[in-house]
Amino acid sequence: MSEPSLTIRASAFGSWFDCAYRAEGIYLLGMRNVVGRRAVLGTAIHAGTAAFDSAKLNGSTISADDAAGVLIDTLYDPDNEFDPNKDNLTGREAELIGLKLISKYCHEWAPKFDYVAVEMSVNPLDIDCGDGTVIRLTGTLDRARIYKRDDSTGITDLKTGSRAVIEDKKTGIHKASTIGHGAQIGTYELLYSHTTGQEINADAEILGLSTSSTARIATGTIKNAKRIIVGDENNPGLLEYAAKLFKAGLFPPNPRSLLCNEKYCPRWNTCSFREGA
Repeated sequence: MSEPSLTIRASAFGSWFDCAYRAEGIYLLGMRNVVGRRAVLGTAIHAGTAAFDSAKLNGSTISADDAAGVLIDTLYDPDNEFDPNKDNLTGREAELIGLKLISKYCHEWAPKFDYVAVEMSVNPLDIDCGDGTVIRLTGTLDRARIYKRDDSTGITDLKTGSRAVIEDKKTGIHKASTIGHGAQIGTYELLYSHTTGQEINADAEILGLSTSSTARIATGTIKNAKRIIVGDENNPGLLEYAAKLFKAGLFPPNPRSLLCNEKYCPRWNTCSFREGA
């Protein structure tokens, strides 16, 4: 197979099927989007939880306070670039929410899982688009863990954000939002199997950590995520569509994307497809 024409991080693959116009701007044109403080908080929470889970996996358990220290160091890293005007979150508020979530995660949620890998590195996977175009998926299973439960292996993916946990209007029960995460999880399942030779045979679990003032944590389930990527005997998967997408070089916009917002898209200000443009 030819050398890759484009390398895409595994965590970004699904974004091409949300708004390809946005993805083109970020991953092909190198356009940057300055995030708000809440996004920095999300990064800090992931750093703290990953430190806690990695230590446990390596047999050198750290305390919740140690994980909180990692969160604080990341939250106040002087290299962080963010626009404080993009959300209404102060530094102190971010710290309090982050510390509450770290404590809940380490004491109440992490003990429920038996992880065998944390943010695992994967072997590159090449997608032949034809005409010499090759797309390579690479990177790590960002912010995800591999769990074992009896004879089952599955993926737990941590998601943060003010809408990471939602309320079921019928039951009043809070659960992690799984909307829009299927393609990313399916890519992770595919790359795990490609790297290890082992199949994922359990449902994926989304663990949502809400960065709103509630600081709630809840789970959600995604079934058959890999099928979204590889398809089945009756339906093509996203890999086949990706090959056609990149071969054609056409990256359509999606004005209905949940990420069609000035906070998340570097093309938003100049995009003529969004509502109100």
